[in-house]
Amino acid sequence: MMEDFEKKVSITEKMESDIDEATCSSSSSSSSSSTTSSSKTLHLLRSFLAIQERRAQAYSKLKSGFAEYMVSGGELAYQQLCSEITQEFNDCSKQVLEMESLFMNPDYCRIDLAQLLRAIQTQEKQKLQLTATIQVLKKAGRPSERLVSHENCRYKTAMEHECVHVHEITENAGTEEAEANAEYDNALKEAIRGVQNAVTAINEHLEEVRYEIAALEAE
Repeated sequence: MMEDFEKKVSITEKMESDIDEATCSSSSSSSSSSTTSSSKTLHLLRSFLAIQERRAQAYSKLKSGFAEYMVSGGELAYQQLCSEITQEFNDCSKQVLEMESLFMNPDYCRIDLAQLLRAIQTQEKQKLQLTATIQVLKKAGRPSERLVSHENCRYKTAMEHECVHVHEITENAGTEEAEANAEYDNALKEAIRGVQNAVTAINEHLEEVRYEIAALEAE
């Protein structure tokens, strides 16, 4: 089930590149070059916020598309949406990684901002993975509420068939179903809580970005 979903939404974020402080020059720069660097930094940070807005819009499309899929069952339309969202997230991630690299460049020498963007990337990846988990769980439904396929049943007439799924309800079966439901509920709650925590962390980091932008604008 999870593998099937990941084939649809397989966001690949290359998060492995390490931040190398040695690439950042420690030499002092002139006032004019410092002003130029501040201007470039301001531009990059504003561009980053624009990328975050793209991510927010992509999540909104994914959420509404999934809701529609749950109602209509339009598999092809949902697959197409997931393909588009995959491309959008990958493109955003690629651009942010390029920004991280630039902030490590001696022309910027802002290891702190590179690390800040990296922290946001990490939380975005966590948020995306858990969002996928939530959709997988909701698609499957609670164990006790899942529909049974009757393709292997024997049909007597067009309106009557012998169902091979009918079984005696025992105390053990009831306990197993209750345990399965509890496990499902806990998994869904945990994933939802994880998304909420990731969103909180992302918003806190974004506030740091906005503070930095305000400071640069005030120079």
